[in-house]
Formats: sequence, structure tokens, C-alpha cells
Amino acid sequence: MLDKTLRFVITVLAAVGGLIMTDRIIPYLASLVSPDLLSFGFFGITAATILSFIVGGLIGGILGFLLAPFLVKRLWQFTYWIEARLNKMPVFDVLAGSLGLAIGLIISNLLGSAFLPIPIVGKYVPGIISIILGYLGINVAIRKRDELFALFSSFPWVNRDRPKDKMSNIAQHKILDTSVIIDGRIADICKSGFIEGTLLIPGFVLEELQHIADSSDLLKRNRGRRGLDILNRIQKELGMYVQIDSRDFEDITEVDSKLVKLGQVLKGKIITNDYNLNKVAELQGVPVLNINELANAVKPVVLPGEEMVVHVVKDGKEFGQGVAYLDDGTMIVVDGGKRHIGETIGVLVTSVLQTAAGRMIFAKPKAL
Repeated sequence: MLDKTLRFVITVLAAVGGLIMTDRIIPYLASLVSPDLLSFGFFGITAATILSFIVGGLIGGILGFLLAPFLVKRLWQFTYWIEARLNKMPVFDVLAGSLGLAIGLIISNLLGSAFLPIPIVGKYVPGIISIILGYLGINVAIRKRDELFALFSSFPWVNRDRPKDKMSNIAQHKILDTSVIIDGRIADICKSGFIEGTLLIPGFVLEELQHIADSSDLLKRNRGRRGLDILNRIQKELGMYVQIDSRDFEDITEVDSKLVKLGQVLKGKIITNDYNLNKVAELQGVPVLNINELANAVKPVVLPGEEMVVHVVKDGKEFGQGVAYLDDGTMIVVDGGKRHIGETIGVLVTSVLQTAAGRMIFAKPKAL
């Protein structure tokens, strides 16, 4: 029903447009041939006017009727594209963009009235100014959204019923680096619901990921493609707000340094599993969420003196040592376990070494 209504409206508008055009063209052409050729008529309606209505309205209506299905299809495609873009945008970006558009149109309306007295082009200038300032208003407001919402949140009546720290946590961005995207565990963490807010993908990280996916090396190419698949899964399957940030710091060459700088600008947190990036970011006051530290934190606690059963798979670095692994990948170094390689034995935990890279357990074979 809506398609038929749109088609009817387009046909009527096309007929009116054709009528207006021929109402100006036909009398002009008739005056060139003979001024009195189409001047006769009835009740003040000239033959030129009647001919304009018939020719212009008929031709315009036919063209509008034939082009209406194509235009309606394009209109729906444009509507779906706008809807898809808005669904992917965080609500803060939508609100900021709407506010920027309103401000831009208000300013353009005030400025455009000053150009109306200009001959010929004066009436077209306000429309051009509205397009330019509306576009600028949307872009500037989205880029400055954090400052805008921080300004509004400073008003006492805005956040009087909500704790300040809670509001800042909701608006805080979680910035992903390349290593944690390729790692893949971030998708499972997002699925579990432990990460809230907006996941921010910097443009330079996305470019680095694309370069890895286009690498001639098979291993790198597979890792890059896996990273792109992970981002697609987070955005489409898990329902997380994923935003691409186009900011780039041209005076900085290293990607890690750009991440730290972006974290300082946005006052966000960097999600990584890179030990060196973790330390550099902490030194510069940028909070870091380290996936490896999270994995170590949720591993079962093993205390010295506990007994466990392990399967020794290889020899260790030191003489006589054997190496075994738990199901979560934790390495167990068994003193004197070299002679038990390939066997499943009981061991007694002697000490546990916790590092940023992971957890190591030292044990010795259980005395029989």
C-alpha cells in the first residue's frame, strides 16, 4: 500500500513539474513564431495555457509513472542503508550527531537570510549553507561527543541521582589493539558479558590488521583474516557496540604509541595481551585490561604441598627435568621427571611462580 501511495505521489509531482516547465516554454516558442498564435482562449484562459496543461501534465505524468518503481526502490534502499548505519552507531553518537545537525541548521538559517537580497544566486545560497553547516555540525559533534556529554554531566540536575563514577564507566571506551583481536579470546569474553560499553577499533589498528591479512606469508595471512572474522562476530553475533575511530596521530609512527595517545585523549582503557604495551600504558597513566592477566586470575589456585596427576610429555631445560601441562595450558616443571616421559604420574607441588606471561608450577614425583 505504501509503495502504491509513493508511486502516486511521484506521478503527481512529475505531472506538476512538466506542467510548470511547458507553461513557460510553449508561450515563449509561440511568441517567436507569432505573438498572436496561441493568445486566443475562453474566460481568460489562453490556448497556450490549455496546451501546456495537456502536453506538460501528460508527458510529466507518464514519465513519473514509469520512473516511480525505480525511484521507490532506490528510496527504500537508501532508507535501509540509513537504518543499518544508525543501528551500528552507539546511542551517544546518534544523540551527538542530532544535536550537531540541529545547531548547524539553526546557524545556517541565521546566516542564509543575509544572502537573500543578492540577485539571481541569493535564494540558492541558504540551501547550500544548510548542507555545509549541517554536515559540519554532525561530524564535529560526533568527534567532540565526550566533551559534550562531560559538559552536560557537569550540571547538577543531570546526574544528581546517579553516581559520577558509574556514569564515567558507562561512557568509557574499551580500545582494542591488534594482538588481542588476533588472539580471539576477546570474543568469548564479550559473549560472557564481562565487558560493557563501546569497543573502539582505531583506524590505524584496522589498517595494520588488513596489512597482516594481505601478507604473502600464509601464517600471517591466516592470523589477519582470523582477526577480521573475530571483529565481525563481535559486532554482528554478540551485539556489542563496535565503533571505528578515524583519528590518526601522524607525528607518531608506532602503533602502540598511537594506542596510548588515543587512550589519553578519550580517557579510555586499552584491551591487550601485549606485556610491553601494558607496561608503557601504565607508565603514562592509561588503564589497561590485560587478557593474559584475566586468564591467570581465573585459573584454579594451586598451593605448595598439593598433589596432582600429570602426564609428562617432554624434558625440561635443566638436567633431569620433565615438563607436563594442565588442561588450561599451565606448564608444570617436574624435577627428576625426565625418566617418566610418556608416563602419567602423581606429583607433589613444591612452588608456584606467577608472572605476567603466565603461571608455572614446580613439582617433584610423589614418593611411593
